[in-house]
Amino acid sequence: MKNAIHMLHSITNTQMNSFLITTASGKIIAIDGGLRGDALYFLEYLRLLSGQEIPHIDVWFLTHPHLDHIDAFMEIMQNHREELTVGEIRFGFPSREFMALEDKSAVQTMTEFYEVLPLFADKVRFTSGGTVLEVGEAKFTVLYSHDSEFTHNVCNNSSLVFRLDLGDKSAIFTGDCGVEAGQKIVRMWGDTGLLKADICQMAHHGQNGCDRAFYEAVSPEICLWCTPLWLWNNDRGKGFNTHIWKTVEVRGWMDEIGVKTNLKICDGTQVLELD
Repeated sequence: MKNAIHMLHSITNTQMNSFLITTASGKIIAIDGGLRGDALYFLEYLRLLSGQEIPHIDVWFLTHPHLDHIDAFMEIMQNHREELTVGEIRFGFPSREFMALEDKSAVQTMTEFYEVLPLFADKVRFTSGGTVLEVGEAKFTVLYSHDSEFTHNVCNNSSLVFRLDLGDKSAIFTGDCGVEAGQKIVRMWGDTGLLKADICQMAHHGQNGCDRAFYEAVSPEICLWCTPLWLWNNDRGKGFNTHIWKTVEVRGWMDEIGVKTNLKICDGTQVLELD
């Protein structure tokens, strides 16, 4: 294996988040996984990547409890957990009670998650901002986790946001981070040098996520878009940039910031080597 980021395409032709990170020494790190319909492809790709019939994921990060991020994980834990092994499962979700009061968009998914939790509870490592984790050659620095001060767009603003340093590249993973959390990250980390990175995963699939100032602080050369074609073009059958999403506007920001390469799941699984 090589030091690389693998961004898996969507089987369900919708927005979703699914990454596998590999290291030269053979470590594998997963981020989210997508919807239940993406689970079998995730497992197939993982087997091919590892060369093992029963592959091992060293660390699995779950950014936040929306179904297009963690339902594939739950499908695997419920119905396919004999097909792989996992070392650690890391997340920093808000409580169900907090979510029920502030953001009902994830309550059902969280209820299902905690019903499944006993199957992997011994592997859980609750993860918060400031955590530094080394997995083989990969170094992860968690820049942000759930903050109860935000009562708007709560589930998205609870996303784990972290920096990866691997090979000779750095990357920021944002989950579905919203404007408010993104602004706080810039205030906390903007002067440290840890927010500037070569690669950035676009928040909330490239629209209604972090604001332009966040991306200017990261100033990436490469952007990773977990974005199907209809969302990339803001098109629901009525022509380019005719719907309500802001993807095309955000694409314009990236052009103006100086991004050289946009990799997107509507073009299939994307592999980015980091050496």
